Parts: sequence; C-alpha cells; structure tokens
Amino acid sequence: MSSLIASARFSVLDRSRTREGHTHPEALRDTVRFAREVERLGYHRFWVSEHHGVPGVAGSAPTVLAAAVAGATRTIRVGTGGVMLPNHRPLVVAEQFGALESLYPGRIDMGLGRSVGFTDGVRRALGRGKDDAEDFEGQVRELLGWFRGTSPTSVHARPAEGLAVPPFVLAMGEGAAVAARLGLPMVIGDLRNRDRMRRGIDHYRAHFRPSPWAAEPYVVVSGTVAVAATPEEARRLLVPEAWSMAYSRTHGTFPPLPPAERVEARSMTAKERDLYESGLTGHLAGTQEQVAHELESVLKETGAQEVLVTTSTHDRDALLDSYRRLAAITSG
Repeated sequence: MSSLIASARFSVLDRSRTREGHTHPEALRDTVRFAREVERLGYHRFWVSEHHGVPGVAGSAPTVLAAAVAGATRTIRVGTGGVMLPNHRPLVVAEQFGALESLYPGRIDMGLGRSVGFTDGVRRALGRGKDDAEDFEGQVRELLGWFRGTSPTSVHARPAEGLAVPPFVLAMGEGAAVAARLGLPMVIGDLRNRDRMRRGIDHYRAHFRPSPWAAEPYVVVSGTVAVAATPEEARRLLVPEAWSMAYSRTHGTFPPLPPAERVEARSMTAKERDLYESGLTGHLAGTQEQVAHELESVLKETGAQEVLVTTSTHDRDALLDSYRRLAAITSG
C-alpha cells in the first residue's frame, strides 16, 4: 500500500437509494444496516444525504436519519452530505445538530450544501425558489454564529451554543469559494472530471482563510469507487446507477435502481445509450490492484486528505463486497 493511501481517510456517503422491487422504508433501513457494516470495516465517517420528491432516493430528512445511524453504531463519525441549507432556517439546523452532538458527543459532522429542490414543484412545496441559494455564504455564517453565540439577536440556539460540530461545505457551484473564505473543510466531486475538481481545489487552497473551525485547508474528494474480483464485475456494479442517471436526463425523473441484468437486456434510444455509456466511464472501478493504482493517482493529483465514497447499486451483497475490498486496500 502506498504512503498516500495509508495516510488518507476513507469515508462513505449513502444516499438511501431505492431499488426496484423494494420500498422507501426498506431503503432507509438498508442505510442503517449498511452503516453498521461500514463501521466494522473501519471507515472514518458515514454520511447521509437530503433529497426531496425523488422516486429513487428515500433520504429526505438527513438529521433524522443521521440520528438513527448514530444510535445504531458506536464509534464511526456520522453526518450529512449534506443538509441543503437554503431549504431550512439556520437556527433550526443549528438546533438539530446541537441535539445530535449532545446525544452522540464527538461523533457528529455537519456537511452543508447549497442546492434547492430538484424541480419547480418540489421548490414550491418547500416554499423556496432558485434565488434562495444565492446567499449561501450568509446562511452558513448565520448557522455558525448560532454555535458560537455571536448571533446579533437576543435568541440563543439550544443546545447548539457552545458546542463544536465540525462543518463541511459541499463545493457545488460557489461552494469552494465559500469554504475558502469561511475557513471550512471542503468536499468536492466528482472523480470523473479531474480537471474541474483540481481547479476547485486550487482555488480553495489559494484563497483559504484560517478560522476557528480549521487552521488549514482540508480537502475531501468524493465519487464512485467499485471494487470486485474482475474488471467486468466491477463495471456491473456501475450499471444500475448509470442507467438511472441516463433515464433522469431523458425523462426528467430519477428512478429506483434496476438490476444490472435488466438494464443490459433492454433496448435504448441513441441518446439514452450515449448517456448510459458515459455514466459508466470515469469512475474508479476494477480489481483491488487497479483501484489501488487509481486511488494513488487521485490522491497525488489532488493532495486530498480524505476520500468520500458514494457508490450505489442494486445488489446490496455486491455493494458490501466492494466496500470490503476497498477497506482491504486502504488498511493494507
């Protein structure tokens, strides 16, 4: 194992993806069970996500799900990747994370994103518009102020005030610049577009201002990593997600994950085929030796301190086997 891999942290983001033939409640229970397995494998963090009104994703309440995960595990750090701050009042987010940190001290992370609803209908249901993401930096500043007790109002965030919950910024759009100005750790993806990722990291490091939350830049790179006994088996892990992404681009809705064999047997339009094939490329996928080589290259190119793995597939046994094989790489 290379020194770069040995020195990096490896973590997991699970999106609670729904699967054909399974329900949304099952997907949430799968996430909690998966967190216990990930903890046993020695991963550093386990994060959950926020999506609203998406047929293929069950995770709509990340702090609630994070509480379930933290209650079912003992040592792994638990957090969000992320809470979409424009959808919420910063005071309420501070209170929620304050409660989590109070119940599971020293284990909670606060990953923050700037996206609003996926569709106009979802945004209307949330009472939000696209312009609500424009003051993301101000929303993050307000949120951090509730923890530090520096809010300009007479209100105090209980039990958040005085607690130290590590904040991370998801570098979507202006996220890298916000993370740099506020002196916060940054999560950036995806691994498929290395040039864009490096530009974001370079900007972040060049403009980083030390803060009470971080004395120096901290970079987490995120993306799909699939490890199997053969390259062909690793590629099949990617098939369900690649098809769901292609379907969403051509039909406007993100569906549950189908079995790989059903995707491979179906006919596709030329556009669907192009999007599907594109969705299978650029990921870190292969045997343990191949993925180890790719990981070393990514870490060398980016100087990242951590890798957040976001792999989803229909076959849960194959998914867990992939994470076992990755853990074997990263633990030597």
